[in-house]
Amino acid sequence: KMFACEHEGVSPDLLILAKGITGGYLPLAATLTTREIYEAFLGEYREKKTFFHGHTYTGNPLACAAALANLQIFKKEKVLEKLPEKVQTLQDELAKIKKLEHVGEVRQKGMMTGIELVLDKRKKKAYPYEDKIGIRVIREARKRGLIIRPLGNVIVLLPPLSISLNELREITDLVRISIERVTQQG
Repeated sequence: KMFACEHEGVSPDLLILAKGITGGYLPLAATLTTREIYEAFLGEYREKKTFFHGHTYTGNPLACAAALANLQIFKKEKVLEKLPEKVQTLQDELAKIKKLEHVGEVRQKGMMTGIELVLDKRKKKAYPYEDKIGIRVIREARKRGLIIRPLGNVIVLLPPLSISLNELREITDLVRISIERVTQQG
């Protein structure tokens, strides 16, 4: 599945895309619509049916070429067909992280992951915001060569879809080690 909404069985009337459509090489944005929405704005100039919108990064020929090349690579390398195995591997590796003393919920949708860090797992007690636990964990991960980000006390993982199974295991190992190291320090 290429989009998060597909995991939920949702077919949006409007879908806004950016960044990933070019593989992150150049900025580009796009708006996709259903045929019904498209036709509602289709008409002669005098009818004033224009859908007045725009993206800062719309229509750049170089970015569009990068997006087309990215989509061709997706097809050629069967990126989407290989995803189920990667998603399952990520889920298996996250199960190890979930067992850690200071990990609360581990949320995963496809390749998107949130790892909640908690002071007390049994009581579901959060770390005080001032402890900056998420920041401390990502700094520990950086020492090990892994760049990730926190959203407060949640470590966010969004690995590229082209990641290998070994790289996926390495990333989750580094996250686990970083969480252990920081939470053992207190």
